[in-house]
Amino acid sequence: MRKNFGVKSWFYPLPVLIVGTYDESGKPNAMNAAWGGLYDSDKVVLRLSAGHKTTKNIQTAGAFTVAFADATHVVPADYVGIVSANKEPKKLEKSGFHVTKSRFVNAPLIDELPVALECKLIKVNEDGNIIGQIVNVSVDEAVLGEDGSIDFDKFRPITFEPAHSGYHVMGARVGSAFSDGAALRQRGTV
Repeated sequence: MRKNFGVKSWFYPLPVLIVGTYDESGKPNAMNAAWGGLYDSDKVVLRLSAGHKTTKNIQTAGAFTVAFADATHVVPADYVGIVSANKEPKKLEKSGFHVTKSRFVNAPLIDELPVALECKLIKVNEDGNIIGQIVNVSVDEAVLGEDGSIDFDKFRPITFEPAHSGYHVMGARVGSAFSDGAALRQRGTV
């Protein structure tokens, strides 16, 4: 039996995205953004309200980074989501995050977060969504596996669980995409 909850923002999994930007004077900032994801195979979308310092920074610099928070950095990742750079000028310093300027876009990479998308602003659409073109994916070698790609067990990204406001580390592999369902196709049922 199912229970109905009405309209809720319960979307699973919800990645914990840390958006890195520079302001007009070149000062770095980071923000935890709950609403974002892929917009296309080479684009991202962020839903940020106009009042965020990050929103202004993206429009001013024309670029941003999107890092994925991991299990090791839950506390600073949460901090940059509950404190506004509009009110706390030392927000990034207090978080304990350090940054390095991206070689590809005018935005900071957060040194402690091992996987980041480096994006240039394409547009802010009619709904206020920020659309960015991915120009590079930057990965710390510490989370690469023997095959030279991301090792999920080393990376340990977290998701936001909206029903209980929790952070959870992504779990164990349970299958292989684009192949596990092939058995059903061979049986002629798909």
